[in-house]
Amino acid sequence: MQVIELKQIDHNIKLGMKCEYIEPNVTQDSIFMYEGEIIGFFIQDISKHSETLSKLVAVANNELMSERVPKLTMKRSSGQMGRGDDVLQYSTIIGSVPPKYNMHRPYRNISSVHAVKSAQTFIKSMMLVALESEKLIQKYAPEVYNKQLEVFKNVDDKWKLGNIFTSSISNFNISASYHTDNANLKNCVNVIICKRKNSKGGCTTIPDYDTTVNSADNSMLVYPAWRNLHGVTPIIPLAPDGYRNTLVFYPLKAFLNK
Repeated sequence: MQVIELKQIDHNIKLGMKCEYIEPNVTQDSIFMYEGEIIGFFIQDISKHSETLSKLVAVANNELMSERVPKLTMKRSSGQMGRGDDVLQYSTIIGSVPPKYNMHRPYRNISSVHAVKSAQTFIKSMMLVALESEKLIQKYAPEVYNKQLEVFKNVDDKWKLGNIFTSSISNFNISASYHTDNANLKNCVNVIICKRKNSKGGCTTIPDYDTTVNSADNSMLVYPAWRNLHGVTPIIPLAPDGYRNTLVFYPLKAFLNK
C-alpha cells in the first residue's frame, strides 16, 4: 500500500453545503496518516485482500437489491448535468438504533429489519461482512483496531454488530451534503464498502485534506467519520441499470454504558 500523509488545508466548504461532483485523487490501495499516526486506509478491490469478504459482500448486495429486504425508498432528481430524471434511492438500517425522541421513542433498540424472516440472509451476511472487515483493519491498521476494541469494552454485547461496530446502513444511490458524523464514537472508524455498476461519482471527499477517495466497485474505505467535515459526491447512472450501493458499518456513542 502507498502511504498518504494527510495535511490540513484552508477551504471554504461549510457544514450542509451540497457536495459537487469531484474526480477522486485516491485511486489505489492507501494508508492514511496524520501527524505520523495511522487513522484509516483505502482498498481499491477487496477481492485481492480477502476472497471471503468479497463473496460475502456480493451476497449482501444481492439481497439488499431484492424484495426480501425492507427499505426506506425515495425518488429524487439526479440534478446532474442538466438531467431532470428521477433516481431511485433507498436505505436499510440493521443493528442497534439510537433513541429517537422526535418519534416518541426515547429508548435504544434493535432495527426492526431483524424481525423480518425474508431478510435473514441479508442480516447474516452483513454480520459476517463486519467481522471479515475487522480482520483487514487488524492487518493494515492494528493500532486503530486495538483502540476501537478498547472503547468497545464499554458497550454491552447486545448492542454490538461484530466486535467494533454498533450499527450498519446500506445506501443505494444516496449521496450526501457535507457533514460530520457527530453521533459516532470518537477515536473510532467507519467501514464503507462499495458495490456499483454503470455509474460514476459517489466518492467520499474530505475538504480538510483535499482528498477525494474513489468509490470503485468492491472497494473499502476505513475512516474516522467523526473527525472531519466530509461529503459524498453525486451518483450519476450511466445506463438504466446503473447504481452505486454502500454497505456502511459504524459505532454510535448512544450505546456506551452510562
